[in-house]
Amino acid sequence: MRKPKALTTSRAPTTSRTPRKLKPPARPIRPPSPGEGKRGEDGYLAYLLRQAQAAARLSLDRALTSTGLTHPQFVVLTMLKAYPGLSGADLARVALLTPQTVNVIIGNLERDGAIRRTPHPVHGRVLQWDLTRHGLALLVKARRQATALERRLTGGLSRRDLATIRRWLARIAAELHQA
Repeated sequence: MRKPKALTTSRAPTTSRTPRKLKPPARPIRPPSPGEGKRGEDGYLAYLLRQAQAAARLSLDRALTSTGLTHPQFVVLTMLKAYPGLSGADLARVALLTPQTVNVIIGNLERDGAIRRTPHPVHGRVLQWDLTRHGLALLVKARRQATALERRLTGGLSRRDLATIRRWLARIAAELHQA
């Protein structure tokens, strides 16, 4: 009777030669700055949208530091002013945040007296959220910062160009949301 062979892993044959070294590039490679190369007008549209969004978000984060609000808190307060009485789940949807993130934000804003909860008149387990006077005052202060940034973003654009851009961005959001 034959003995079964032991399982072995295959190995590449070894040679006595030393591995070939790659030559370093002649000059160091640096990625292009925003607005250059594929990060500029020749870039992919989805990437350019992402790049613009990231730059706008960073600028707004910096501007909001004087208010004591984070960007997500600002978005939540903005949505509650526009749509009072939203539930946490609805707030997460319109603010483009996860329900878990909104729960943390709501807890912090409620603790700080910026929002208050009321039970839904029909669905007893659903809580609705509204701004308090303090929350509205915070939002007014933050909105000044956001308005200044929007002026920078829209500088040099005509009203017609701005209307076209707004329509285009809203259409993208609506069409891709359905996909």
